[in-house]
Amino acid sequence: MITGIEILKFGVEDRVVSNKFLADFGLAHTASDIEGADLYQTQNGSRIYLFDCDDSRLPHAIETGSTLREVTWGVDKVENLNDLALRLKDVEGYQKTADTVQCIDPNGMTIRFQLSFTHHLPALKTEGINQYGSINRVNAASPVYEKGQPVAIGHVVFFTPDLARTEQFYIEKLGFFLSDAYRNRGAFLRCRGQGYHHDLFLLSVPNKPAGLNHVAFVVRDIHEVIGGGLHMNRSEWSTFIGPGRHPISSAYFWYVNSPLGGAFEYYTNDDYLTEEWQPRIEEHRLELFTEWAVDGGLDDQTRRQVKAV
Repeated sequence: MITGIEILKFGVEDRVVSNKFLADFGLAHTASDIEGADLYQTQNGSRIYLFDCDDSRLPHAIETGSTLREVTWGVDKVENLNDLALRLKDVEGYQKTADTVQCIDPNGMTIRFQLSFTHHLPALKTEGINQYGSINRVNAASPVYEKGQPVAIGHVVFFTPDLARTEQFYIEKLGFFLSDAYRNRGAFLRCRGQGYHHDLFLLSVPNKPAGLNHVAFVVRDIHEVIGGGLHMNRSEWSTFIGPGRHPISSAYFWYVNSPLGGAFEYYTNDDYLTEEWQPRIEEHRLELFTEWAVDGGLDDQTRRQVKAV
């Protein structure tokens, strides 16, 4: 069984700016085990590596400029890693070592698989939500966060010019499950039958080539989404959109434009599904992307919407 995304490797044009962005975003800078690459980690130990764009050790890029170059997925046990190796032998870019399996997906992205090293989430305290008929927080206040500290890499989103072929690859070759879909426009996929709403979203936009849309990071609660987004605006990073809420997945979000390519997202409260879930196939429309959202984020001084200059 594939367990989730555990390593992302980026090739970037400006290492200094990219390093500052990741530190401000709340990822922990640690000593790198790859010479010449910067390493950042989430609280569950997932890794984000920064390389120069022209580093020859990186796979071919699916788009020009700073972008994601490789995605590594965790696998729960050796038997399932060996099974993946058999299923992927006829796929472009196939490589196998004693510990990894690698190939290139139909969108041109290099994907790797290795035994999971993030089996356990860190012990983090979260206060409950009080709702009508369900009291989960008593004699305690909800937290206020000075900044975000992402717990895990949640999902990646790619533009793809061939949605049907790429979706079929992830479902038939890798065993992903379709959670929901925009008809002929997008597929929300999760890497296991029981799990959070999606680990991968494939988006088809007319005349849009393959590329990175965004990378999403799990945070503890809606309050950390807000605290993280406010800190990024305070640190003079521009908000793409947020805070807001997705009707499909139910997640609260805040997207920040990233010098690594695309956007980085804080999110929480996404749906948790099982094999019994029946995917919803919907026409693509704005109200399914966001029930509500703030354009430009919130101003740290006033806590009101950032106004365009």
